[in-house]
Amino acid sequence: MAEALGSNLLSPIILSFALGVFAGLARSDLTIPESVGKAIAVYLMFAIGLKGGLAAAASSFTPTLVLTFAAGLVLSFGLPLLAYFLLRTIVGIPRLDAAAISAHYGSISVVTFVTGAEILQGSGVSYEGYLVAVLALMETPAIMTGMWLARRKSTGRGDGFDRDLMREVFLNGSVVLLVGGFVIGWITGPAGMAKVLPFFKVPFSGVLCLFLLDMGLLAARRLSNAEGMGLRLVAFGFAMPLIGGTIGVLLGTGAGLSVGGATLLGVLAGSASYIAVPAAMRLAIPEANPALSLTLALAITFPFNVVAGIPLYWTGAAWLGG
Repeated sequence: MAEALGSNLLSPIILSFALGVFAGLARSDLTIPESVGKAIAVYLMFAIGLKGGLAAAASSFTPTLVLTFAAGLVLSFGLPLLAYFLLRTIVGIPRLDAAAISAHYGSISVVTFVTGAEILQGSGVSYEGYLVAVLALMETPAIMTGMWLARRKSTGRGDGFDRDLMREVFLNGSVVLLVGGFVIGWITGPAGMAKVLPFFKVPFSGVLCLFLLDMGLLAARRLSNAEGMGLRLVAFGFAMPLIGGTIGVLLGTGAGLSVGGATLLGVLAGSASYIAVPAAMRLAIPEANPALSLTLALAITFPFNVVAGIPLYWTGAAWLGG
């Protein structure tokens, strides 16, 4: 296990992210065009959806599947409450900022999930394909919990959910790609996917390297905002993924998932959204400071998970799995 984890830290995927961070901190003029970055993100999300749907088509309806979906809902609704409690009582930040940040930590990072899946596959560790559906399921409840935390006291904005916000939550591009790809892969099955799967399977790891290079550049730029955040808030960015990841691994193991599946449920629970949730929070809680949420999620929690969190969740899942 230790040898496999060490080799993963020196894999092209992790080193591509490290190169991006180095280039950003060194103020290199290296950039990934925004249009190219968006195209890469579309490819990754659609590919992971298709592959997950294809794997789910071969899976039978089992108690483990039901328990895993239930665990995903519990995590997505419950982790924001825990994060909010820590942010208010220990970190001591304003209520609306705490509500917005808690939504980020109850939701998920697709890229962290994909990175974890690639690390496991590279080491020959399998996982349940329907976890892609759990990923899509966990994105929205956290947003709703964050909104409730922000509006449970009078804010002068009413208690209802506006149509634009609901559209942003349910029709967000990442949700559409993941769920849509999953449904396509599930419906068509191996026969229908035979002609297109090579395009979405063979280049996947190389495209992920380019995406993590771009994420490293972006994370390095976000680090410049961390100076005024305070030590307690920065510590939260390291502690919350460990707390969420541990709970996720425990629930995944209890639900009967394989070691790989429990690891990825821990990855989902330990990750923080920096794509879908920021857009939703901009509409739901415009008074909150978005720099706090994005800096925590992208410049602190994301790098921590890529370098240390994923190996730790894997080690814990392997230990619990015997």
